[in-house]
Amino acid sequence: MKLLENIEFESPWMLLLLGILPLLIFWFFFNRKEGAILRMPSIEPVSNSFNLIEKLRPLLYILRLLAITSLIIALARPRAVNEVRKVNSNKGVDIIMAVDVSGSMEDTDLSPSRIGALKKVATKFANERKLDRIGLVAYAGEAFTKVPLTTDRTILIQAIKELDTRELSGGTAIGNGLGTAVNHLKDSKAKSKIIILLTDGVNNDGFVDPIIASEIAADNNIKVYTIGIGSNQRSTLFGLGGGLDEKLLKQIAKNTGGFYFRATSSTSLSTIYDEINQLEKSEIKDIKYYTYQEFFKTFLLYSFIFIVIEIILRLTFYRSFI
Repeated sequence: MKLLENIEFESPWMLLLLGILPLLIFWFFFNRKEGAILRMPSIEPVSNSFNLIEKLRPLLYILRLLAITSLIIALARPRAVNEVRKVNSNKGVDIIMAVDVSGSMEDTDLSPSRIGALKKVATKFANERKLDRIGLVAYAGEAFTKVPLTTDRTILIQAIKELDTRELSGGTAIGNGLGTAVNHLKDSKAKSKIIILLTDGVNNDGFVDPIIASEIAADNNIKVYTIGIGSNQRSTLFGLGGGLDEKLLKQIAKNTGGFYFRATSSTSLSTIYDEINQLEKSEIKDIKYYTYQEFFKTFLLYSFIFIVIEIILRLTFYRSFI
């Protein structure tokens, strides 16, 4: 039924010829009723077979009407129209999510924990940016590339789910995390290059100065959005870190033309990612075109079959072609 909804005719005016069908029906059956045609059966009318053949004589007219109808429909060029939409991102965004996986990210001031809330929000963000390349860098006392820039959401989301506060050495090397992210983006040809840097602590480890890393990012037209997660209190669960260095995070964002956000709850963290999602839009081109499935030959074949059957019947059981 769905196919019928998409049917159109290339030459619909040809369907006006269907108006002759009532006249043909009247003519066929009027002549039959008047007996104006000489009929000579090919078999002797001595059995019930003859009566059956005579009763089926209207079938000849029905076949001819079907042949004419099919021919007219074929001339009208019926076809199924399929709309195809193609979405292109001709100016995409390259994004690196640089996330803190130090032990204090297990704190539960966000539900179920800081890192648990991050995983949920980052997964949602990745799913909403289907046309962009996204990479993932994890850092604590050192930095590690979990996923390079990719459009493969399956790999990316799996890596997000596998983030673990025990996979890297202790400490918070914000400069290393930022520097690693910058290295992935500096040679990118994307319209927009951004880093989402998230941490709950202060820079207390690593060999890269975060400010210098931010200046290198700015030189390469890389914008950094910084997110401070959790309270300013020292982590009571793990006794790690020394609060949040908001001054540093604000400076990194300022140096690169980005913004600093503060997430003190799971809801506010989600809102921040939504805001970044709105700030960094890909330019999308929506292309719509149509494909056609022609039925001209199909109905022409039907017409041929009907007329052939009629001819065979008339040359065998009936001796008439009127």
